[in-house]
Amino acid sequence: MGHWQRIHVIEAGEGQPLVLLHGGGTSALQMLPLIERLNGVRAIAPDRPGFGLSERAAGPNVELRERAIEFVDTLLDALDLDQVSLAGNSMGGVWALWYALTRPDRIRRLVLVGSAPLLPGTSAPLPLRIMTTPLVGELIGRLPANRNMVVRIMGLFGEDETIVNYPEQVKALVAAGNDPVASRVDLHETRALLTPFGLRRALRFEAEELAQLTLPTLVIWGERDPVGGIGAAKTVTQAFPDAELELLNTGHMPWLAAPDRTAELVTSFVR
Repeated sequence: MGHWQRIHVIEAGEGQPLVLLHGGGTSALQMLPLIERLNGVRAIAPDRPGFGLSERAAGPNVELRERAIEFVDTLLDALDLDQVSLAGNSMGGVWALWYALTRPDRIRRLVLVGSAPLLPGTSAPLPLRIMTTPLVGELIGRLPANRNMVVRIMGLFGEDETIVNYPEQVKALVAAGNDPVASRVDLHETRALLTPFGLRRALRFEAEELAQLTLPTLVIWGERDPVGGIGAAKTVTQAFPDAELELLNTGHMPWLAAPDRTAELVTSFVR
């Protein structure tokens, strides 16, 4: 499969195909509370390269954006899918946007499930920026992950009170935190997007670029998302030619606090 020897995918349901891309520091398991509530949708949630059970990409060390496009191309080709709807959360949302901008013919509908860094008005929590400084990221990466650490990290994204309602999700996040390959990939991604001073300006999505995305887009945004507030949500939605915005009283991962509503919105949009 391209430069990947193995891509692990969770599949569930029947209907319109929907690929869901997870955020950083986790795996496709992150999307399970949403997937199990979708109806009439063929959900396809891959582990992005180096996360979960997917192997790291082999081959040349290309830019992250190129890697993202190559990965989704490889996945769709392997599953013999000409066109899908594409959803992403956080870093997965960045990958979804990169892909949709490059391969609009292969995407039927686009869904941002929670904010994505690099969008207008977004910023990175200070502790994540600190991770990009020399040595600090490596030192933190060597600390053994446990439940308390996971809950604290989720608190950076406004989800410390919600994640504890999903004990299996906590276990998956602890496992991801103790996976040396996934930890290295996560640190590499973080440093590709961030400096100690904030998101890299050269990588940010400009409104002019988002205006090229003419496909129907659904933006689901948590009102308490520390990566970007309600103002950012409105700015982002207005930048797309054909987008609708749903604000929910949640943090960075809307399906944790509002699983049924998030699933209902996604289902009705992509079916």
